Amino acid sequence: MARLPRLAVADHAHLVLLRGHASQPVFQDDADRAAFLSALHSACRAERVALHGYALLPDRVWLLCTPSGAHGLARTVQSLGRGFSAAFNRRHGRSGSVWDGRFRAAVVEGGAASLEAMVFVDQAPVRERLAGSAELASWSSARQHTGLEPASMLTDAAAYWALGNTPFDRCAAYRTMLDEPQSSQLIERLSAATHRGWAIGSSTFLDRILHMAERPVTPRPRGRPRKR
Repeated sequence: MARLPRLAVADHAHLVLLRGHASQPVFQDDADRAAFLSALHSACRAERVALHGYALLPDRVWLLCTPSGAHGLARTVQSLGRGFSAAFNRRHGRSGSVWDGRFRAAVVEGGAASLEAMVFVDQAPVRERLAGSAELASWSSARQHTGLEPASMLTDAAAYWALGNTPFDRCAAYRTMLDEPQSSQLIERLSAATHRGWAIGSSTFLDRILHMAERPVTPRPRGRPRKR
């Protein structure tokens, strides 16, 4: 079956997955992680992509971001592939691609869906048993969203901004969300949509994205169509 073109929509949040080539580690130490975040910040700024959240795991990276143009996300990832990969290879005396050839992404509706996606990203180190709580994870955006570190790299999503009238209110409200584990069904839905390139949100949102896109935005029903 032919591969669907990637779904990318300007001015909408995208849940993004970058995977290490052949499931290999993409970070060997904190210097690699710091270098990646620096490269990510530069690429997002150059391509006018707003970064809302991130989680660096040993063999993959989760991002939540909003491109201002339909091609901004792909160009950001391409920039990371050139810059970070070259520096990583030089530093560790290796060659070849660091990343899997094709990044994965799902378009996400604003409001509750984008907050669920943000929590999904920030809880990734906990799901992988890399930290006892999201706020203890050093290489994710959770500590910035809860006010424990300055959010110098992040652009607050509208849904996060709507959590309260003051930074303290927003941090407290988000911390409450972050402390509640997401259901296995929600985790599977967000993960599957990202891997398969679907859209995430209400039926109204999905219909709107379907009319904007030149491809399906949700899974097709299994089996043959019913005869009428």
